[in-house]
Amino acid sequence: MNSKAHGGHPQSTNPVVARSTRAGGAMFIDEETIKLIRLLLDRLERISADSVWAHHASGIRGALLRTLDKVENQRPISGVEAKRLIQVGFEILDRAVRRQSKT
Repeated sequence: MNSKAHGGHPQSTNPVVARSTRAGGAMFIDEETIKLIRLLLDRLERISADSVWAHHASGIRGALLRTLDKVENQRPISGVEAKRLIQVGFEILDRAVRRQSKT
């Protein structure tokens, strides 16, 4: 049941969809984005602890996990920040793979 509340924006009944109330405008985090974040979390976890990128991966994983926690608990999130974290996560994966293929 979608009702208009809080400034005329529809409220979602889906617990994994959240509307951002921070700078960057209203943005919905849809199921596909959540699946992408979970896939990224899995891949970042697999970076070898010996890799120079492991520490970076750990930091991004923590931030992505906090983002998922907010979405699942229907707390406000920044859509711009979520996109940035996803982008940085993929950049770390790319660099870790490139580094590994050189050794």
